[in-house]
Amino acid sequence: MNSNPKEQNIVGGLGAILGTGIKGFNSASRQALQRLLMLRLLVTLISIVAAGIFHAYSPLIIPIALLSGVVIAVVVSIAHGLWRLHRYAYITQLELFLQLLVDVIFVVVILLYTGGVSNPLISYFLVLLAIAATMLRKNYVNGFSLLCIALYTGFLAMQLQVEQNDHGMGDFQLHLVGMWVTFVVSALLITLFLTRMAEAIRARELTLARARENEMRNEQLIAIGTLAAGTAHALGTPLSTMSVLLTELDQMDEQELAQPGIKEDISLLRQQVVRCKDSLNQLTAFYNRKERADPESLTLGTLMDIVKDYIINIHPNAKVSFILDSDHRQTPISPDLSLRHAIINLVENAIKASKNKVSVTSTLKPQSALPVEISVQDDGPGIPVAVMENMGEPFISTRKDSMGLGIFLANAAIQRNGGKIEMFNLKSGGALSVIKLPISKRKQL
Repeated sequence: MNSNPKEQNIVGGLGAILGTGIKGFNSASRQALQRLLMLRLLVTLISIVAAGIFHAYSPLIIPIALLSGVVIAVVVSIAHGLWRLHRYAYITQLELFLQLLVDVIFVVVILLYTGGVSNPLISYFLVLLAIAATMLRKNYVNGFSLLCIALYTGFLAMQLQVEQNDHGMGDFQLHLVGMWVTFVVSALLITLFLTRMAEAIRARELTLARARENEMRNEQLIAIGTLAAGTAHALGTPLSTMSVLLTELDQMDEQELAQPGIKEDISLLRQQVVRCKDSLNQLTAFYNRKERADPESLTLGTLMDIVKDYIINIHPNAKVSFILDSDHRQTPISPDLSLRHAIINLVENAIKASKNKVSVTSTLKPQSALPVEISVQDDGPGIPVAVMENMGEPFISTRKDSMGLGIFLANAAIQRNGGKIEMFNLKSGGALSVIKLPISKRKQL
């Protein structure tokens, strides 16, 4: 249900006046005290306006001095509450109960001099009781309910005693008794049902908080496991290159090792070692939550440059073309490392399957729910039927030297970032993998 904009402005303004207490120290009790002070201030302002209007148009005399004293006392109580909000001391249930008693005292003082039980303000006890039922424990709520009923009953008894000799007031007395019965029934219902509802809501919030905590912990473990498996998968190519080169170097004699081309092989080995070290450093940084704590995001252009640089260094002989419209380079993308591994895995699979060339095309489709599309196309034999039927499952591969984790890891990483993968066999030959991703809403790097 939409609230009145003026009401929102008033409440927002009062919230700014009262503040939120100490930054990072905003417990449920502290929030309850803040709302109670806000309500006290709001009711006081409305009462002052109502009293002014009543005084201007009613022949009845309002005790201005008394009301002024009550307003001063309210201001003092709000100032004390603000002082408590800005202290590190814990706000207990007893303190909240005493704050509600302060409101009760204000109401009682006003009622004593402005009509007692015949003053409609006496119904404000139900508002205070409802507030108590939502933020206090059951024993405090029961005590507060009995207090409100006792006060209402006392005011009613005083009124009936004053008017007992006036025979013309019988109907009005009956009306007052009926209001008292309504008040008592309402107070008991609030105490019984609203207290139980508040307890159920608090229990539900606690359960949801624990579930969210477990979900975040599991998500972090899955993310680390996925990235670790992706890192292991990414290390496969450099380690294979190093193994081949070292085997060839080991079989050479001293004269062959003195040839000029050997220096290039050693340089390539050093590059592969650096690449392996970088992959492990990224995994360590992710484990230490440096990457996850970073609120920034990559751009699509930066992401494709990272992928292109990796492919050129690891597969220097592969014919891979990268196509990206310059107008789309600044599109923000999730900086998740596992997402980069996913794209690299798909490109490497395409390189291994291709006959001559691979093309990586990045486009932006603003009208789509997942507007960022990265297409990887090769001219190989296409995706085998066995792999297509079990797409996204682990350990599915037609190559003997592969664990079959590439597509599985890519699919898991992209889904975790809110995207999806679609794969097709083209009629003209080859395969097409399309990665669809959302635009990141975080600030760009």
